[in-house]
Amino acid sequence: MELLQTGAKEWGLTLTPDQLEAFELYYQQLIVWNERVNLTAITNYEEVQVKHFLDSLSCLQVLSDLSPEARCIDIGAGAGFPGLPLKIVRPQTRLTLLESVGKKVLFLEHIVKELGLREVEIVRERAEEVGRQPDHREGYDVAVARAVAELAVLLEYALPLLKLGGIFLGQKGIEIEGEVEAARPAMKLLGARLKEVRAVQLPGLDSPRHVVVVDKVASTPQKYPRRVGIPAKRPLGGLQSEAARD
Repeated sequence: MELLQTGAKEWGLTLTPDQLEAFELYYQQLIVWNERVNLTAITNYEEVQVKHFLDSLSCLQVLSDLSPEARCIDIGAGAGFPGLPLKIVRPQTRLTLLESVGKKVLFLEHIVKELGLREVEIVRERAEEVGRQPDHREGYDVAVARAVAELAVLLEYALPLLKLGGIFLGQKGIEIEGEVEAARPAMKLLGARLKEVRAVQLPGLDSPRHVVVVDKVASTPQKYPRRVGIPAKRPLGGLQSEAARD
């Protein structure tokens, strides 16, 4: 895990031997399970360290002053990125992994047990459903998502889950300006405000990736999220009357 260790250190993050051992086990189990479950197209040892582990930990550049016991939800967790790498490094964080695909949930349950992680809840449901449940709605300090959907859609998934004053981190690729501009109407409707778009340079990659940071500044109206499938089919930003019908 030399690339992971070196890259983290450049960000001022010193990984302990136990944490490095956890990442090694995570990698090994990811590769074994990926043979029968479609978890990732990235399987090379060095690439996983950079494009999965370090990319996930880049969120800590924004969350450095977050309370150690913050409640965090990873929306569309897939193989556990970015949520589980963050949990390995910040073990006191109370983490919920939200994933609707059953086979991926089985992997998440397995790897959480293998890593011996505590205070990790795995929820097999859609974000549109969870966002209306009292146990989850406005219950989180942080929501994170990576490569799940376009930004306007992610905001409708995430903002109902955040407490007032909570923060959403959307991990995105190289081209992001157009997506951010298209999401501004959604931010206004959902009670959010863009804080920053943070460029993150990963080792060995020519162009930076980006973390979109959005603050929740007002309560999200009860009509959001809309019913399952509608946010992705008709992202917020069109006529408000159209959104209200759903």
